[in-house]
Amino acid sequence: MFIQPIYNILLLQDVTYFFKKDFFGEKYDALAADHDILFMFLKEDVEGRNYLAEDFYPVGLLARIENISEEDVVQIRTIERVEILNPQIDGGNISAAYAVRPSVEDMPEEEQQEIFSSLRSALLRFVQGYQWGLWARGYILQRKNAYDLISSLSEYLNLSPEEKYQILSVDSVRSRYELIRQAVNEFMEIAKVSAEAQEAQKGDQEQLYREAALKKQIDYLQKELDDMHPENVSDVRKFEKKIAQSGMNQEARREAEKILNRMRQEGKESHEYGLLYDYLDFVTSLSWKAPEFTPIDLNRAEQILDEDHYGLKKVKERIIQQLAVMALNRKQYGSILLFVGAPGTGKTSIGQSIARALGREYARISLGGIRDEAEIRGHRRTYVGAMPGRIMEAMKRSGVSNPVLVLDEVDKLAKDYGGDPASALLEVLDPEQNSTFTDHYMNVPYDLSNVLFVCTANTTDTIPEPLLNRMEVISFPGYTAVEKYHIAKRHLIPKAFDTMGIKKGQLKITDSALKEIINEYTMESGVRDLKKSIETICRTAAVDLVRQQNDASSATKKALSVTKSNLTKYLGRPQIHADRKLASADPGIVTGLAWTRAGGAILFIESKLTEGKGNLKITGQLGDVMKESVQIALSLVKSLYPKECKVFEDHDLHIHVPAGAVPKDGPSAGITLTTALASLVTGRSVDTDIAMTGEVSLRGGVMPIGGLPEKLMAAQRAGIKRVFIPAENVEDLEDVADEVKDKLDIIPVKKVTDVLKQVL
Repeated sequence: MFIQPIYNILLLQDVTYFFKKDFFGEKYDALAADHDILFMFLKEDVEGRNYLAEDFYPVGLLARIENISEEDVVQIRTIERVEILNPQIDGGNISAAYAVRPSVEDMPEEEQQEIFSSLRSALLRFVQGYQWGLWARGYILQRKNAYDLISSLSEYLNLSPEEKYQILSVDSVRSRYELIRQAVNEFMEIAKVSAEAQEAQKGDQEQLYREAALKKQIDYLQKELDDMHPENVSDVRKFEKKIAQSGMNQEARREAEKILNRMRQEGKESHEYGLLYDYLDFVTSLSWKAPEFTPIDLNRAEQILDEDHYGLKKVKERIIQQLAVMALNRKQYGSILLFVGAPGTGKTSIGQSIARALGREYARISLGGIRDEAEIRGHRRTYVGAMPGRIMEAMKRSGVSNPVLVLDEVDKLAKDYGGDPASALLEVLDPEQNSTFTDHYMNVPYDLSNVLFVCTANTTDTIPEPLLNRMEVISFPGYTAVEKYHIAKRHLIPKAFDTMGIKKGQLKITDSALKEIINEYTMESGVRDLKKSIETICRTAAVDLVRQQNDASSATKKALSVTKSNLTKYLGRPQIHADRKLASADPGIVTGLAWTRAGGAILFIESKLTEGKGNLKITGQLGDVMKESVQIALSLVKSLYPKECKVFEDHDLHIHVPAGAVPKDGPSAGITLTTALASLVTGRSVDTDIAMTGEVSLRGGVMPIGGLPEKLMAAQRAGIKRVFIPAENVEDLEDVADEVKDKLDIIPVKKVTDVLKQVL
């Protein structure tokens, strides 16, 4: 038995075919009458004989050679449709088994004959009406059945190889006849459309055939144009391919195909065409396919975190724990991380390190000042100028479905008539809900469960409780002077040199100069001011370097050196900082510790008695909580020092907190206010080396406060030696750097009297 691959030929059973010698190629000499031949249908035209098993359709046709004429014409009679089993291909040799695939005889022979007669009559009228000549009439009259008719006309019909194979492979006889009738009718309608473009058609069925023919003709011509000029592919065809390759979920695909049909019907002249184009361009640019899990190397991740950030030991440990959980689950898992700390402590940049450690794409969204819910969820497409939300825009930018996405400044979200963007973030950051996140612009669900979200904030005070509950807070303490020194040496100075174009050996910043900058020019918790100071030095040095290069008389180029002695040349005189301990001690003045969004700071409480009638005056822009602390402190002092406090009867009390332009609030100044008033009425001054922090109750207890690491760093920077803290905050000392604790005498206290006994 011979096996013959064929492409784009319509063969049906019980039909006689004639093939020329060239059709069989080298196999022709081996052909003989009464031999069986198995036709295997190719899906695509394969050059040469480089066949693969998957190149063939599963249904073929068994035939028998009836005659080979002297003119080298092979007469073949097709027998049965067969199912190809286990095709084996070795070079150009093909072998295969087969099993007969019987048709489903669900159509009487009388009806078959009736359809055949109807089609033949229609074709005869067609060729006569369009004057194709007598040859066409005789050719049609020779056909004996519908299979013979469609096979003989197949080369004239606009049938694709897939459509030809469909006619052969369908099991139902009725369905096969319907396909034959449709193909013949479309053939006639296409010819009519070409010759009679302006003639109105009659009948609903004819109108349907005409529309189908037109669409098919347009698609065919457009495909030909696209293949000839790939750079000029039509928008509709371009989006067809993108939708097919996108991997969208079923709901998203339905919506995209609906928009594509509207786009096809509207045409480029429609005013909505641009809106439809933008939508399809957006949804097809997203990555819809679920990513394969990439193994996580914890050692490499730890190395990257150490390379990019100095210190932050507890923060890094928590990140490694998160990555370990993801490695065990082989998917995104765990809490949403919220990094809270002062500006310049590395909250945002550590997100980039996490992305690099995981080998993922990185994207960042700044949420500061956002007050419209549509910024998160997107605008509905009914609005003019509708746009997707920032979440989905970031997903499009990243080009993947599993980026590391940093939501910056979560604490600075606003709220107004446009909605509550913080509430819109609830779905985004909830692992139980974000697998079906729906942007209003897209109007279809998108899976965000593979995204590693990292949020940043300066404080948690302004974050709504429901949103805060969905995140795990990780505090970023301020950097000590030693940590700042190492950060500057490892990261800030090399980066500044590279940015300013300063080559190695042209400029040197000595260790003494660097420490002077840290101690005298910057007093922040982060390193932003330190970075600015280093960049200022580089810019000043760049002027000298350029002049040196342009000076033709200079034979040698001297390297510049920034030392402690010439630092003022580059940075000017040190700024006057409020974060310095008092030079002298006076009654009624005590140093407190405060926490701000920029980190820790020292706070001076000043009190003064003046002639008057017992009135109380408070200045320094204090908030309501701090004003209440003043009242509690005053009551405590009156109960502890009743005799001394008689002075309030004929004197006014003035309490002032310097830096009046800065709003101040919070309960942690209670112990400081109480000590200041006790110092005032007793006339005993408090040592300037002492600072304190803690909330007080009316019973005289010292209650715990927050932000202890930052406050102790501020005390150490200001030169304080002894610090009183609430006894309940002792456990928080674990988060304080050893460098800070070693330079401070930290004294836990439970009662206000414990403080007063030691400082007065």
